[in-house]
Amino acid sequence: MKKILFSAYSLDVGGIETALVTLLKYLVKDYDITLVLEKKQGMFLEDLPKEIKIITYTPSSIKFNFVRKAISFIKQFIFKLKYKNKYDFSANFATYSMPASFVARTASQNNAIWIHNNYMNFYDNNIGQYRKFFKTLKIQNFKKIVFVSELDKKVFIAQFPELIKNTLVCNNLINYERIQKLSNEKIPDEDLEKIFGKGYKNITKEDKKVLNSSNSLAKNKIPIFINVGRHDEKQKKISRIIEATEKLNKQGFDFKVLLIGKGTNTKDYQNLIKEKNLNNIIMLGAKKNPYPYFKLSDCFILSSQFEGYPVVFVEAQILGLPILTTNVSDSKKDIDGIYGQVVENSEKGVYKGMKQVLEKGITSTKFDPEKFNEEITQKVKQIIEN
Repeated sequence: MKKILFSAYSLDVGGIETALVTLLKYLVKDYDITLVLEKKQGMFLEDLPKEIKIITYTPSSIKFNFVRKAISFIKQFIFKLKYKNKYDFSANFATYSMPASFVARTASQNNAIWIHNNYMNFYDNNIGQYRKFFKTLKIQNFKKIVFVSELDKKVFIAQFPELIKNTLVCNNLINYERIQKLSNEKIPDEDLEKIFGKGYKNITKEDKKVLNSSNSLAKNKIPIFINVGRHDEKQKKISRIIEATEKLNKQGFDFKVLLIGKGTNTKDYQNLIKEKNLNNIIMLGAKKNPYPYFKLSDCFILSSQFEGYPVVFVEAQILGLPILTTNVSDSKKDIDGIYGQVVENSEKGVYKGMKQVLEKGITSTKFDPEKFNEEITQKVKQIIEN
C-alpha cells in the first residue's frame, strides 16, 4: 500500500477542511495516509478515520525574530531528517499555509499543492503581491498545481506561464450520502423558535414532528434564503444580503434569511442587522451540521466577491436547493440556468437576484452526486499515481 501525506493548517469548520476530510475518507481504503497539521484542532478531527495518522508541524511563534528563526530552522531540520522523501506522494491542501507547503515539498518528490481560491482577489489585483505570495510558497518546486476551478487556473497561468505544464483542474469530492443522512437530523427547538418566532410554540406536536423529520412545514409559505459560510466581509460580502434585505423589506416583500457561520465580521453583521431593525434576518451561529437548515430553506444565496469553487454549491445541489450566486469561480458555466441563477457581482446584483426569486421563483435540475464523485476520484488517483 502506497504511503501518502497531506498537510493543512487545522480541521476547523470551513470549506477547505470539509473537502479535505471527505477526500481522506475516500482515499483511506487504498492508501496509508498521514495528515500533518499546523494546529491539531477543529471539530472535524473526530470525523477522521482512525487509520489516518496525525502529526503536527508548528513553526515557532516567539516574538524575538532571531530566536524564532533559529527554532524554526531546527524544526525544519528535524522534520527533514525524519520525513524527507519518505512518502510516495505528498500534498499541501491548505494553500495559504507556508508550513504546510514546506511539509508537502519535503515529504515527497511526487508532490502537489491545492489552490482553493483566486488569490488575485485577496491581493486586490496587485500582481506584485500575487506573484510574491506564490514565490514564497516556492510554487515552482511542486510537481502538480491543482486548481478547483478553471478561472483560478487561468489567472495563475497569466502570471506564471512557465508553469502551465504543472497545472490541472480537479474539483473537490463531496460525501453526499453523509449530507443526505445529516439533512434529516432534528433542528433544535430554540433555533426553530428563532426562525419562526414565538408562534412556533403554538404549532401542534404533530406539525413539529413533520418539521423535524422532513423540514417541509415552512416550504412554499414564507420564502427562506440561506447563507452558510465564514463571516469574512472582504471575501463573503454578507453585507450585500443585509442591504438587499432592507430594500426588499421596504418594498413589502415577506421572506426570511438564515445566516449560518461565524468569523471576524460576525459582530459587524449583528450590529448592522440591529441598526437596520431587520427582524427577518436570523443569525444562527456556526453549525457542524447545517444541512437540516438547507432543507428548511427555499434558496441558497452566495454573495461573495470571490471564491475558489464553493463546496456549498455542491452541498446545495445534493439537497435539491436552488442557488442564487454572484458571478464567482465557474458559476456561469456550472450553475447558471442549471442549478440556479448567477447575478452581477455587486450589492445591486444580489438585490436584483433576491427580488427576482421572490417575484418569479427559482428552480434547479436534478444533480447526480455519484457521477460527480466518480469523475473526481479518478482524477485524484491520477494525481497521486503519476
